[in-house]
Amino acid sequence: MSTRERILIAAERLLGTGRPDFSMRELAAEAGVSFATPFNQFGSKLAIMQAMSAALIAEMHRRFAAAPPPADAPGRVLAAVGVAAGVMLEQPAVNRAVMGAIGAPAAEPGTVLAASRALWAAAIGAGAGLAAPAYAATVLPDQLAFGFRGVLSFWTAGELTDADLPVQARKAAAAVLLGFVVPERRDALMAILAGAPD
Repeated sequence: MSTRERILIAAERLLGTGRPDFSMRELAAEAGVSFATPFNQFGSKLAIMQAMSAALIAEMHRRFAAAPPPADAPGRVLAAVGVAAGVMLEQPAVNRAVMGAIGAPAAEPGTVLAASRALWAAAIGAGAGLAAPAYAATVLPDQLAFGFRGVLSFWTAGELTDADLPVQARKAAAAVLLGFVVPERRDALMAILAGAPD
């Protein structure tokens, strides 16, 4: 295990204790490294949280890629939403803390949007089931990333329960997809927005 991995695992353990914060000194002790090592490896606590967020998105991408894909882009996007929400709910206290940290102002931009965009682009695939698939492939990844992140922000703030997260994330994706789907897929998306069960 690399030093970076040890630090990230230690940060996850500390956040998993129910405290939304930790000091770099506590992190170094938990990881069994010198006080300077987390700074040398990451530069800042925010960079550690960004790395944890990137790891979450990478896990979402890995699980989505491993699952049998639905035939069309709307089905693939909704499947990716289910995977992404499931990953976030595996360690809700940790993931809320990570989301809260990366939502704060930063001197240097992170790469979370690019990683999230890549997940949604993979879900869209060739765009089957979408009108103007080439245009949709350029527009939808960002909009799906923004929609999912928006739902996560309300979940992080405690305004959505764990049970609400997958439901509202699915509705957000359905709303974004609605402007791009072929007519025969509209009713299914409208049913999601109306609260129909999966």
